[in-house]
Amino acid sequence: MATERIEINPAVMLGKPVIRGTRIPVEIILRKLSEGATEADLLDAYPRLQREDIQAALAYAADAVAHETIVPKTA
Repeated sequence: MATERIEINPAVMLGKPVIRGTRIPVEIILRKLSEGATEADLLDAYPRLQREDIQAALAYAADAVAHETIVPKTA
């Protein structure tokens, strides 16, 4: 499972999801991609990062959104 590459540990980055064995937050990967960075850009900027890590970050985000509860705003 791709999300096995994601780690949540209160002692690492205040418990934010990171790529296992690194201090690279899933959030930074997603943010950089949303700003137009390519996979190659990320791999160049973060030498410990692997292609599978980027895919795991995307899968983690998709799972998080899929399990989100939407509460309609009332007038």
